Amino acid sequence: MRPVLPLILAACLAAPAHAATTNADADVAAIRQVVQQFQTAIVARDGKALGVLFVPQGGAWLSTLDERTYAAAKARNPAARRMMPSTWQKFADFVQHAAKPVEERFHDVRIDTNGTVASVWFDFDFLVDGKVTNQGSETWQLVRTDDGWKINAMLYSIDR
Repeated sequence: MRPVLPLILAACLAAPAHAATTNADADVAAIRQVVQQFQTAIVARDGKALGVLFVPQGGAWLSTLDERTYAAAKARNPAARRMMPSTWQKFADFVQHAAKPVEERFHDVRIDTNGTVASVWFDFDFLVDGKVTNQGSETWQLVRTDDGWKINAMLYSIDR
């Protein structure tokens, strides 16, 4: 009877680890879906579809220029700022009313989550009318809500 007890104990301990892995995999898949929906909404110029991906109130949106881009901007205009706060609402409005096609392409998407909060990090190219207008790295902070994963904060670099 004794040899069976360690097997039963091992099986009991392994089950929660498998369940945690399954939940983590499901969370990463759900977050990847948010990433895909974000890209699809931009191409479709659908500001409303973008809006549902964000926490309705609060949150943060900030872009910052890399050293070379900031130096060039300062040379053109001494009052140029390195960091530019904004909101997802302004971005959704820009996308919805863009005169030309817009798209954001993501590369090397990395997701980390504990099931309650998550971070997404990737490199991007932003295109207007098929031409790259800026590129850089972008990070999102997400939170699990009753309505699924929502973006709470966004920070990205602009490397021209």
